[in-house]
Amino acid sequence: MQSFDLDKTDLLRIKTALEADDAELEKVLKEYHASEIALLFEQLEQEDKERIINILPTDVASEVLSEMDEEHSPGELLLNLHPEKRTEIVEELDYDDATDIISQLDEDEQQEILEDIDADDASSIRALLNYAEDTAGGLMNSELIKVNIRLDKKEALDEIIRQSEEMEEFYTIYVVDDADTLQGILSIKDVIKAHADAKVSDLVKRDPVYVRAELDQEEVARLISQYNLTTIPVVDDHMKLLGRVTVDDIIDVMEQENTEDILKISGVSEDEELSGNWKDAVKSRLPWLVINLATAYLAASVIRHFDDTVSQVKGIAAYMTIIAGMGGNAATQALAVTVRRISLSNLTDSQAYNTVLKEFLVGMLNGAANGLVVFCIALFYDANPMLGLVLFLAMTGNLIIAGITGASIPLVLKRVGIDPAVASSIIITTFTDCAGFLLPLYLATRLLLKH
Repeated sequence: MQSFDLDKTDLLRIKTALEADDAELEKVLKEYHASEIALLFEQLEQEDKERIINILPTDVASEVLSEMDEEHSPGELLLNLHPEKRTEIVEELDYDDATDIISQLDEDEQQEILEDIDADDASSIRALLNYAEDTAGGLMNSELIKVNIRLDKKEALDEIIRQSEEMEEFYTIYVVDDADTLQGILSIKDVIKAHADAKVSDLVKRDPVYVRAELDQEEVARLISQYNLTTIPVVDDHMKLLGRVTVDDIIDVMEQENTEDILKISGVSEDEELSGNWKDAVKSRLPWLVINLATAYLAASVIRHFDDTVSQVKGIAAYMTIIAGMGGNAATQALAVTVRRISLSNLTDSQAYNTVLKEFLVGMLNGAANGLVVFCIALFYDANPMLGLVLFLAMTGNLIIAGITGASIPLVLKRVGIDPAVASSIIITTFTDCAGFLLPLYLATRLLLKH
């Protein structure tokens, strides 16, 4: 299947079908995958979504809801359906997907839905609702296949077949003891190839990678990536098996976390939805812009302090904006690399030191290279070798400062418990702007002006 790109033709087809009867609409919908319908839902009115969901078969309707982005309110769509259709969809959903959708609703609305579904399903979903959504517990699906370690091959196969009837797919078989404590994992291939008299205890792979229910979702993603897993078991403090997190959930997490980091580094709140309206955008961005305005005044105060130098040294005002801008770009590069390293792993003190040292050396070399360029420009364009020297030293110095601050500030913020992606850019911009103005003006004052 090729990737699907929403275009006007598809949207027009759906809207035209919506004007026809249900039979024609159903015929058109059959040509689209559930994930494609979820994408088309972003452009449709609520009543049109409800009509489509009611027409779709339950298995397809449930998949459409699970594929919808949270910002397009699949929970509200589910709540507005006829109770019978709603119940069928919830019971068709995997527990983790059902929990994600229902968690968007108010508590009384959650109760309304859960009271209508099977008691066992409702109990499983309620248990998952107790976990924070950005933890392993919030990601996990409690539906899994597990066998007791005391079983033999035939008994294990019978148990696997019985449990798999209720599941769409499974990657791993978990082995537990009588207390439901995780003992290891089992490969279906190993079970099938084993001799008839083999025991699960002989086939189990012990010491599997696992996560606690309260572990942050970013760390879960890191472990799955590090060990190339398709699924990872979730346990409580007593190693009791609670559920599993699968790689498809982690893909969504990685996309979400990367989006958050990009928005934070850009000074945009993670609460701003990408498709949100202009009011939400202003509310999200204005506080950061006000903070930036305050730091800009700090940089401007540096220039005011050197008014005489600016008026006496021809061209210095133009050059210092270049130096400040180059410092900002270099700091952003160092910041992006460092924040990414932090998100991938917890850096040791030695690794943190090496990160800062690396950015210091990169800043020094890049600063010297760019400083040489501005030196040559000042030499040939302004015919002023001393101005060229001032610019060379200022450019080198500011890019060194940019490298050090771009690497060290997110590390320090991480150490004191502040999200480095949120505050780093504001602090770093202040450093590079102030240094970008201060260095050329101070050096010009000392080296070019007669006292």
